[in-house]
Amino acid sequence: MADEVVLREAVLRDGTRATISPARREDRGLLRASYESLSPESQFHRFLTAVPNLTDRMLDQLVDDVDWIDHVALVLTVHPVDGPPQKVAIARLIRYDDHPTDADVAVTVLDAWHGRGIATVLLDELMRLCPQGLTRLVTEVAEDNPAAVAMLARLGPTTVTPTVRGSLEVVVDLAGTGEST
Repeated sequence: MADEVVLREAVLRDGTRATISPARREDRGLLRASYESLSPESQFHRFLTAVPNLTDRMLDQLVDDVDWIDHVALVLTVHPVDGPPQKVAIARLIRYDDHPTDADVAVTVLDAWHGRGIATVLLDELMRLCPQGLTRLVTEVAEDNPAAVAMLARLGPTTVTPTVRGSLEVVVDLAGTGEST
């Protein structure tokens, strides 16, 4: 981890020091293992369907396709006082091909690190690095995940609409927040 580019340092709600770095191709194996260690509920919340493991094709899209124009991906590493650094979360923005002013957003945090403000820290950094031209975040979240809706609502005016699949479509208007131009 010594050769990683650190974009930002942060302190989590519980006082743990953390760093945010760009996701790298070298993170593929760790990303796969970390995802498989998530609870079934956390895995479901990530893809809104049962996905027990990440395929090579999924990893290609999640890591290799990061270009910092249409796809931004960040990794958060914690630096606990009583242990070695550990990568515990990944966050991303992916611009929609058919609506280039809109992007999907996703944050995945290892279960043991939930509730410490990691998603908030990562979303703040994603907004700071928000690619040129994005005016809206358009994403789907599980109906039983009000924390995700609240977290997204912090980013700007938000519309939440139930879908026929039993999830919620969340649209965040970035145009009025000054975050993207």
